[in-house]
Amino acid sequence: MSPTFRGRDYISTQDFSVRELQSFINISTELKRKFLLGEAHRLLQDKTIFLLFFDNSTRTRNSFEAGITQLGGHAHFISADTSQIAHGETPQDTGIILSRYGHGIAVRHDLEPYQGNKYIREIARHADVPVINMQCDIDHPCQTIADLMTIQERFGTNPKGLKMAVSWAYAPSYAKPLSVPQGLLMLMSRFGMDITLAHPPEYALMPEVMDTARQNAEEAGVKLDVTHDMDEAFEDADIVYPKSWGALSLFSKPEEALKLSKKYKNWVCNEKRMQMAKKDAVYMHCLPADRGNEVTDAVIDGPASIVYDEAENRLHTAKAIMALTM
Repeated sequence: MSPTFRGRDYISTQDFSVRELQSFINISTELKRKFLLGEAHRLLQDKTIFLLFFDNSTRTRNSFEAGITQLGGHAHFISADTSQIAHGETPQDTGIILSRYGHGIAVRHDLEPYQGNKYIREIARHADVPVINMQCDIDHPCQTIADLMTIQERFGTNPKGLKMAVSWAYAPSYAKPLSVPQGLLMLMSRFGMDITLAHPPEYALMPEVMDTARQNAEEAGVKLDVTHDMDEAFEDADIVYPKSWGALSLFSKPEEALKLSKKYKNWVCNEKRMQMAKKDAVYMHCLPADRGNEVTDAVIDGPASIVYDEAENRLHTAKAIMALTM
């Protein structure tokens, strides 16, 4: 394992160079090979990671719990609602104490804009062990590194020149975080992909994140376009990634948020839109997808869909992040 990663926090892909991020993927690929061959890889024997959740989870929680077990360690699940955090315990105290109990802290805090990333970095400021962002309001670096790994498996290790469409899609459930589309824009441009972001006018991403993404695109010499037309984004795309996210100004107003989203029920990924993309284009989603709203069954269960490959790679990338930092 490279000593340059040991002890470092993994809070945003922006905190790492392109070369370092590729190292995470390379290790993920090797750990995936070992897992599929049944080869032991107990790289974190007897080490403990604390998984602190402010939101529900399936893939994130289980990829970390299964991952640390396969690495020879153990995970402790902590719900913010049933811990002393619910009574006001500070991130300073949480970070210091958990550092003395184990070897890593991972946090998911994604439902409050301008709160989650701030909270995670405050824990990291006081912790003496690596802190991993399992998803915040700004970035979902565990998801996007798995997405990048999946793209490289499908298109090759140099995805330069591919066009990726990151699009808002309708979902009637709740205002989902902005962190996945934001994380995609910040990461994929650095690896040479042209990106078109599509969303209704009310669903703009955080302006400071857009500034970072534009700077990344400029430095990489790629395009980052924004449109309010889903069809335009899908045109000639190699990768389509349509998913729902909330209107930034309405996270504290759930009834207004759901009312607004109903104006855009036609923002759905269906077979007609997939035909606008390239013939061999792939459909991606972080899951869970809102079937029948964000996407039709024909697309998510069809030959273009690689969502289960993405979900599988969440395990291997989580393991690489833990193995390299802890």
